[in-house]
Amino acid sequence: MLVCWEWLEQYVRLDVKPDDLADRFAMSGLNHESTTQVGGDVVIDLEVTSNRCDCLGHIGVAREASVLLGQGLCLPPAIVKEDPALKASDLIQVENRFAEACPRYTARVLQGVKIGPSPEWLVRRLSAIGINSVNNVVDVTNYVMMECGQPLHAFDLDQIQGRKIIVRPAAKDEKFLAIDHHTYELDEQTVVIADAQRAVALGGVMGGAESEVSDSTTNLLIEAASFEPLAIRRTARRLKLHSPSSFRFERRPDPAGLDWASRRCCELILQVAGGKLASGVVDTGANHPQLEPIVFRLNQLLRVLGITIPTSEVVRILSSLGCEVSALDADTLRVIAPSWRRDVTREIDLIEEVARIYGYDQIPEDAVVPLTVAPTRPKDIVLGRVRQVLSAYGVDEAITPSVVPAHQDACGSPWSEREALSTDTPLLEGARLLRRSLLPSLLAARSWNQTQAGRDASLYEVANVYLPGDDQAALPMERSMLALVTGQDLLVAKGLVEDIAASCMSRETAVVSAAYDHPLFQRGTATRYDLNGQLLGFVGLISKSTSKAVGVTASTAVAELSVETLIGALEEIRRSQRVSPYPSITRDLNFVLDESLRWAQLESMCRTSGGALLQQVEYRETYRDEKKDGAGKKRVLLSLVFQSPDRTLTSAEVDAAVGQIIADCQTQCGGQLLG
Repeated sequence: MLVCWEWLEQYVRLDVKPDDLADRFAMSGLNHESTTQVGGDVVIDLEVTSNRCDCLGHIGVAREASVLLGQGLCLPPAIVKEDPALKASDLIQVENRFAEACPRYTARVLQGVKIGPSPEWLVRRLSAIGINSVNNVVDVTNYVMMECGQPLHAFDLDQIQGRKIIVRPAAKDEKFLAIDHHTYELDEQTVVIADAQRAVALGGVMGGAESEVSDSTTNLLIEAASFEPLAIRRTARRLKLHSPSSFRFERRPDPAGLDWASRRCCELILQVAGGKLASGVVDTGANHPQLEPIVFRLNQLLRVLGITIPTSEVVRILSSLGCEVSALDADTLRVIAPSWRRDVTREIDLIEEVARIYGYDQIPEDAVVPLTVAPTRPKDIVLGRVRQVLSAYGVDEAITPSVVPAHQDACGSPWSEREALSTDTPLLEGARLLRRSLLPSLLAARSWNQTQAGRDASLYEVANVYLPGDDQAALPMERSMLALVTGQDLLVAKGLVEDIAASCMSRETAVVSAAYDHPLFQRGTATRYDLNGQLLGFVGLISKSTSKAVGVTASTAVAELSVETLIGALEEIRRSQRVSPYPSITRDLNFVLDESLRWAQLESMCRTSGGALLQQVEYRETYRDEKKDGAGKKRVLLSLVFQSPDRTLTSAEVDAAVGQIIADCQTQCGGQLLG
């Protein structure tokens, strides 16, 4: 934001040097870029952050200067003389069909103006901040925008067909000729200011060539409007058509200052171009409501800043910034922020305002600010352990986009069968669907690694997926997931999942597995895991259709787990287990079992039947021999480790436990011990 010193002095008395004021601005949040001499005047370049749209005009900067310097602020009253014989509502009609993108549109009418060169003072001030003079009317609209931050636009009223303004969405593929004399193709989300026949301006971005003010213009329509920032930002980016107006509308100018800007513009046009102003204003909306009151506890200043500031000084600072301040009690204030500071919504915002105006240099270096270390969140504990396990296995973390193209989303999601949510605007070229699973985009990352000769890349990602609601009335769900892709054996992927679960949960918690089928996985390879009755996730080899969709050529094992389920089973403090000084006894058992029986079922049965002395159940191998055992049978060899923490076990005790396991295996699992 370029600020002209002579212009600034119109609103506030500047009894300091420009460099001193620039330093004060920098200390209060308006970073100083440079100070230059332009035509005998001083121009200060300030960096204005996106939340301070009020400082995108000289009045906003003057307001800051008046507070910092303790000077009064003098603003133009914007008083206009209207011609009672003319009524604006008789000369122009306004219809707003796009209120969600343009909450308020106002129009004033001037007749009999004379277009010509601008006076020297107007040209000089605009030139100082890098704006070339066009004519007296256009220069006034630019001047008022740079004065208060509210963009305006002047139309040649005689070029408005039907004497009617219509605020509407553009038609699909509608063409528009802008004042830069380039033709743009619009879409249905573009805000268009139209007359009865055609578009005459891109709302909040740029005017049209067919209705621009020319030397022959005698009657004017002055537009002052509010636009939603997202609508303007989208149009400016899509058309690559950025302007000073769009820059300000993207940051939301003061809605309560809209009518003042309109009157100020008319006041200056009457002054430099003559004419008559029709009485009244055609207005399609109302002022925005006042901001909600903020309760300001004065003791929070000491807690946050480490210093005590007198209450009278706090009230003075906030009042001079435009806030409405009243006392609730001796230690609490009720504060309503001004309309131009819509970024001030919380108590901490008020503390920041007081601190920057009071002066950060007033806070001594040894000020004691009590700090309390926040406890580590359960989610951070889980993710820390997960990353430790995966890093130990040599798996690299990846970050992939949250939006995916349709061919990746077509792979499906084990978490939801409903159609993916989509964005109105593609955030990436060809990608507008919010992912329902991390696996397709992570597989695409593995595919890219393959093209770069990284064929063995093992990757994981922790991120959110976006699941549609169970019905149209339900809100979408955002869920944190952990996904893993690796070219290693499926058993390795299962081992990784089990190690991840074991790193988070207590020893008493059991992971239950079951066969699972989904088009994302090869048939017969997928496993579903449940933890404490909650769905934990899925493991399997990807199917051929999935491989083709994401471009992966080699066999790939994948897993996707719910971080929320891991958090629910988290044992935050790991309990150590005393090592027994007494010897252990190991017994090997070889069972003949049905092919359909899973290891998890057999292990669970052994642990239940073995009692408290059974410490470990270790899988050894699986062997199949149809000639000896018959079709649909398999042999499973396992080892049982028994140990007591306080004594040496006897053979009789171990034999009794083993006998119980053998008996229960026969009754519960249909297994026979191989002699």
